[in-house]
Amino acid sequence: MDTDAFVYTTYIRTTTDELWKALTDPGLTRRYWGVTFETDWAVGSPMVWEEGGRTTADPAQVVLAADPGRLLSYTWHTFTTEWAEAVGIGDEVFARLVGEGRSKVSYVIEPAGDMVKLTVVHDDLAPGGTIRGLVAEGWPALVSSLKSLLETGEELPEVPR
Repeated sequence: MDTDAFVYTTYIRTTTDELWKALTDPGLTRRYWGVTFETDWAVGSPMVWEEGGRTTADPAQVVLAADPGRLLSYTWHTFTTEWAEAVGIGDEVFARLVGEGRSKVSYVIEPAGDMVKLTVVHDDLAPGGTIRGLVAEGWPALVSSLKSLLETGEELPEVPR
């Protein structure tokens, strides 16, 4: 893990199987994230991202590791002009994002008594880069919504940007 990785850990009152399902089932990812993934979750398989009616497909968006209930890892999505416009990213920031290269995210899932320890590691980030700043804002809100969904059945409202 590089030193510029973003790491976020939380404990969720759920099972490893339920957490895995929440990370991989499109009906659940759409609820707490607003994103779905079209993939079979086999290592090396492509991942197509769907968010707000926009589809992002790229041969380099792939599953890197998939050990149900233990570890899930994939390359981060491709930054497109359509995505940037939809989320309000200006041309200058968009150019920096594209220039930083592809990163990856991993979810480490560990039993912890009647809970599950979830550690999100977003790495292969440029030192001091723009992507790291964005994911440092995004992951805590996203994981909080995932935790809420699994513990209460209700996701959190989207955090204002």
